[in-house]
Amino acid sequence: MATSRSRGVVYVHSAPRALCPHLEWAAGRALGRAVNFDWSDQPVQPGTRRAEFYWEGPAGTGAALASAIRGWEHLRFEVSEDPSAGNDGGRWLHTPGLGIHFAQTDAAGNIVIGEDRLRYAMEVAGGDAREMQRELDLALGAAWDEELEPFRHAGDGAHVVWLHKVG
Repeated sequence: MATSRSRGVVYVHSAPRALCPHLEWAAGRALGRAVNFDWSDQPVQPGTRRAEFYWEGPAGTGAALASAIRGWEHLRFEVSEDPSAGNDGGRWLHTPGLGIHFAQTDAAGNIVIGEDRLRYAMEVAGGDAREMQRELDLALGAAWDEELEPFRHAGDGAHVVWLHKVG
């Protein structure tokens, strides 16, 4: 049986300069080929660099990439993997203070919260609306999004790479 193919993006939101070549090496090892990121200065945190890298590979490559680059201090990143035939999509978010967060995504990139996670949130909340809100924020990765948002906007003027041409 053929392996399903997928694609996604690695966003390194902030990395110390000395770490940049190590991140390329780790990502290349996960992809099975050498890679070069297009680094630029991260204005939100002077002295750090940012990069976006579009990848293609077998389904599950997003998890391999996130595993390969996590664990370094002072690193903020997110990895996305689009859904593919028979496989869910995913998003991995990492910040130095919060660690890593994974969320399943649908075809539109929305986070999907599974039935078991919702049941757990309801059980823990026990009818307390504030606790339910806290549990849902945790499932959605709200704290990670809040911390990463300023770093994302710093890339609004970044070079755009079009992966497809329609029409």
